[in-house]
Amino acid sequence: MAAQKINEAHEHIAKAEKCLKTSLTKWKPDYDSAASEYSKAAVCFKNAKQYEQAKDAYLKEAEYQTENKTLFHAAKAIEQAGMMMKEQKKMPEAIQYIEKACMMYMENGTPDTAAMALDRAGKLIEPLNLEKAVDLYQKAAGVFENEDRLRQAVEMLGKASRLLVRLRRLDEAAVAVQKEKNMYKEFENFPMCYKKTTAQVLIHLHRGDFVAADKCVRESYSLPGYSGSEDCVAMETLLQGYDEQDEDQVYRVCNSPLLKYMDNDYAKLAISLRVPGGGAKKKKAAAAPKGGASGAPAEEEDDYEGGLC
Repeated sequence: MAAQKINEAHEHIAKAEKCLKTSLTKWKPDYDSAASEYSKAAVCFKNAKQYEQAKDAYLKEAEYQTENKTLFHAAKAIEQAGMMMKEQKKMPEAIQYIEKACMMYMENGTPDTAAMALDRAGKLIEPLNLEKAVDLYQKAAGVFENEDRLRQAVEMLGKASRLLVRLRRLDEAAVAVQKEKNMYKEFENFPMCYKKTTAQVLIHLHRGDFVAADKCVRESYSLPGYSGSEDCVAMETLLQGYDEQDEDQVYRVCNSPLLKYMDNDYAKLAISLRVPGGGAKKKKAAAAPKGGASGAPAEEEDDYEGGLC
């Protein structure tokens, strides 16, 4: 079966080369037919699992589609060449081809196709290179945003934000989540704004910036339905516990279903959040009544704790 497909591929290549020849009666190469034959050859090589030869055939197709001024089809062929590199586990090369295809899609005036290809490239490279995946998702978001397709843009931004959190690039993650929140607000998806506020608070507390975390909640009071909502009460309780170094209160909020069932990267931020000083003072104060003569030390601990706040 494989040998038959390889033979078929070579037959198509021979036909393509014939299409490119000129003569006294044929002054111009037939780029359209040549591209078509190389496309058929590529499929045959692919079916025979000859991915390197399939890649070369797709690139030849792209070359002749470009000569024929059919940029969209040229871009498609280059993207397929990238997929052949993916089959060979050569991911960096695969991404290079897909990015080149995206530039051609943009040049051709089909930005949506470019953005979707960038998304696919991000998914391919994510298991191997988170930084590159962030870059691709952000580029896809930018393309969708330029086309006023905010729902698609915010989906791409969300992917980038989560990876920034995983990479511990928290300053950038804070900016990205704020941009997500602004977009959700623009098309009035307020429940998602609540979720993004929670994500912001967790990011800022891990950055050690209580003021920024508190500001995010205060600004969200202007969102319809936020004040008094489950999300709002949880964040107010979390901030109070964090500010008062109440480890138990912070633990209860961070391990509540509301936070534990967020996207995995944010849930990890929640369960790993620690109060400044480790909350040891609260624990000692709470344990004090068990001792017979520990009233005075407990007071000292409480006074010391109040001083810290």
